Amino acid sequence: MNDRPILRPLAAVVMAAGKGTRMKDPSRAKVMYNLLGKPLIHYVADLAFQLGAVRVIVIVGWQRELVAEFLKQEHPGVETVVQEEQRGTGHAVLQAEQPLRSFDGDIVVLSGDVPLLTAESMGELIYHHWSTGAVGTILTADFPDPAGYGRIIRNSDSSVEKIVEHKDASGEERAIMEINSGIYVFDCRRLFEALHHITPQNVQGEYYLTDVFEYFWKHHFKISALKASHPDEIHGVNTFEQLEEARAVLVARQQKV
Repeated sequence: MNDRPILRPLAAVVMAAGKGTRMKDPSRAKVMYNLLGKPLIHYVADLAFQLGAVRVIVIVGWQRELVAEFLKQEHPGVETVVQEEQRGTGHAVLQAEQPLRSFDGDIVVLSGDVPLLTAESMGELIYHHWSTGAVGTILTADFPDPAGYGRIIRNSDSSVEKIVEHKDASGEERAIMEINSGIYVFDCRRLFEALHHITPQNVQGEYYLTDVFEYFWKHHFKISALKASHPDEIHGVNTFEQLEEARAVLVARQQKV
């Protein structure tokens, strides 16, 4: 990963259960779309091992057999857990509680459709998490057009005071360009503790992973955040256009090597 010491054991939980509705192909899980000869999930699983994760749990759902079979062949160290119903990101991560019941360390939460993250950036995030003593750390980025993203509101000591969703933000808050990427590092015990206290306060009846932060703030736990040096790393793939954009980024990286 880098030359920094590993201070606590690390596990990775990868969310990969979604259908990818906007890709308009119900026969294929979104994480199995091809990017330079490999499915999206390959890049994320590979990253998890590069980071030194001693356990890599991939949450599968839609087309679970195909995803699990690929991982078994290409990344035999991966463990898969089924999310029978897709009831939100918080519900997805909660499926990893049982396999990690005896794990004591930190968890990095990754998305199977975010293939551009680098080990360098994630290594910096993990070290920032360790060094600040936070129970949760958010990878953020400055977007010139942050519309639609949750904004990061910081305290005077740079810790995170709150995350405000775009629809709920004031004019002043909407002017903030630092957004939540959806990539996190958590203290394992505190994460699952918080997940048992969140409720589906939305029309969809889904459990959102971001709701754990309300529990943390209520209990005065520290939340930290680190900006990605290269914002293109946090872009997910939800459409064919975004898949082509990701391909262009990877090709450009390979040409620099």
